[in-house]
Amino acid sequence: MKAARTLTFKCAKCAKSVQVYLQKVSACSHIQPYQGLCQCGELKRHATGSADAVKSYLESADGSWSHHH
Repeated sequence: MKAARTLTFKCAKCAKSVQVYLQKVSACSHIQPYQGLCQCGELKRHATGSADAVKSYLESADGSWSHHH
């Protein structure tokens, strides 16, 4: 199954819709990381895939996370 290139969420800060885009940081099937910036400047991150990989991605404070084998 191919991951969607964009997803839409509600911003936690201002409640507007924010689009997140599939990132190219991982070529493996364990995780599909998404990231986007709301109009209010709030960074929104999301990921689908392996629970451990998703957790480590979402907990990385600066978004410089990468997945290695």
